Amino acid sequence: MSRIYLIAGLGADTRVYNNINLNEHEVITVDWIEPGLNDTLPDYAQRLIYQYNIKPNSVLIGNSLGGIIAVEIAKFIPVEKVILISSIKTSDEAPGYFRLFRKLPVYKLIPGKVFNSMGFMVKPLSGHMSQEDAWLFSDMLKKSSPVFMKWAMYAILHWKNEIVPPNLYHITGDKDLVFNYKRIKGATLIRGGTHIMIFDKAKEINKLLKGILKK
Repeated sequence: MSRIYLIAGLGADTRVYNNINLNEHEVITVDWIEPGLNDTLPDYAQRLIYQYNIKPNSVLIGNSLGGIIAVEIAKFIPVEKVILISSIKTSDEAPGYFRLFRKLPVYKLIPGKVFNSMGFMVKPLSGHMSQEDAWLFSDMLKKSSPVFMKWAMYAILHWKNEIVPPNLYHITGDKDLVFNYKRIKGATLIRGGTHIMIFDKAKEINKLLKGILKK
């Protein structure tokens, strides 16, 4: 049995893992904490290590932003496995529009609370999803910290990383509109998988996770 830490994505919480079956393992959900004003993603990863007492030989599973954080945690402590779902592991895999938003940081002009009311964008960005799942994603967004949201957007856009931790496993979808699979190296590809495939492709993801965790 492994000790598994679950880390969610931006604008979400660990309810994104509702359809993921890890019943045979000890599971610890990692909630977002308020960042320091000048924190980088490595700084924030260290905060989470201390806050949740993340120990060596644990397993980290990160979805979207959570995957990026998992990579940074694994650079500080020797974890057993790092599993990314709908995420990126190096800054080279980041989409081209990151460069655009670094040059034109329009997100800085938007009040943090506005991001919490952008649930209507979930379906267009994520693809097909049930009404129930769309409601859940909108609810997670509404309950996200505006301070964290604005900090995270800046931190992600300015993330620099070339190090791939050992024992990293990467799962991505070929219909992901946030992180294009063509820029991602060495990932297991799920056909028809969107950025929220952790919900609608959970059966396939569970099968992959079971195999990875047995290794």
